[in-house]
Amino acid sequence: MNLALYLLTVLIWGTTWIAIKWQIGVVPPPVSIAWRFGIAALVLFALLRLLRRPMLPPAGAWRFLVAQGLALFCLNFLCFYYSEHYVASGLVAVVFSLAPLLNAINGRLFMGRPLQPQVIAGALLGLAGIGALSIQQMAGHLDDADTWLGMGLAMLGTLCFSTGNLLSTRMSAMGLHPLTANAWAMLMGASVLAVGSLAAGLPLGLDTDARYLGALLYLAIPGSVIGFTAYLTLVARIGPERAAYCTVLFPFVALAASTLFEGYEWSPLAVFGLALVVAGNLVVFGAPRKLLNLMRARRLV
Repeated sequence: MNLALYLLTVLIWGTTWIAIKWQIGVVPPPVSIAWRFGIAALVLFALLRLLRRPMLPPAGAWRFLVAQGLALFCLNFLCFYYSEHYVASGLVAVVFSLAPLLNAINGRLFMGRPLQPQVIAGALLGLAGIGALSIQQMAGHLDDADTWLGMGLAMLGTLCFSTGNLLSTRMSAMGLHPLTANAWAMLMGASVLAVGSLAAGLPLGLDTDARYLGALLYLAIPGSVIGFTAYLTLVARIGPERAAYCTVLFPFVALAASTLFEGYEWSPLAVFGLALVVAGNLVVFGAPRKLLNLMRARRLV
């Protein structure tokens, strides 16, 4: 079950970056994000009714839901949408892959969670692989202020994502199901964005272009309803540090999409980076230790 949730999250979220890129243009980012999570929230509430699950969270969860709505379904996506004004979608995914380390550090600082050596080791291996990719994408842009602005926004968005992960862990400990938590948090995030857009004088209309509308539906249903439910269920099952390691794989799915739609070209260094990320995944989930135990059981070592 955990592996299925992991792969589902990687495949869906790894392809949302290019869909975000397709939304940038006519419609201001806050409006696009408000529509995305507004639609997703309505679908989740419909699912809750269909499954006959409780619609209202416990009273003590409201403050965490508000915080999660702002962090996970408002501020971080504002950062990601605006960052893609300045840098390629694949590079934003590269920055986002810092999430496992941020989750581990923030979990230690704010929740007293012990640092797991295998998670740190695997994340460092993964980041080395991501570095191999980012060197290629950053080539010729190190003196470009817009590139650094885009990366800074992506980093801020990743920090907000990490905060949302910890809040989700807290609500799971309170017994709140991810479907219920996501429905309310997405509604709150969408509401804040819609009200803020109106206050700023931004129209709430949509672009009627087929690619924009297709990207919106993809981001709302697979990207938000399915992706966030799968990911936050994984957070509840295996913890935010290990769950967030799937973000290290996002760049490869994102760069595969970028290869098709943005002309990204793979290099030997990028292939080496892929090998490091795969190795990091194996370390995070204890594959070397399990293999060693298996070999000992069979008296091979």
